[in-house]
Amino acid sequence: MSLSCRMGCGACCIAPSISSPIPGMPHGKPAGVRCVQLTDDNRCAIFGRPERPKVCGGLRPDEEMCGPDRDYAMHFIAGLERATAAL
Repeated sequence: MSLSCRMGCGACCIAPSISSPIPGMPHGKPAGVRCVQLTDDNRCAIFGRPERPKVCGGLRPDEEMCGPDRDYAMHFIAGLERATAAL
């Protein structure tokens, strides 16, 4: 079953690092830093546009990652980031 993004969440645009260039962030973004393309209501300003990084388009919400609320998602994604960070 497909899960839709939780309106106003934005956890996947804040918690992980993104190494791909993003408009306004040519060197990507570090973990825990809000993407400059995330609007005030936590929506992606470049959703569906070709300049959106492929990694962003490839990330799909699921129960394990998103959990019951935004705080859960932030902690889960931050944990993945720590587990996969270069030593």
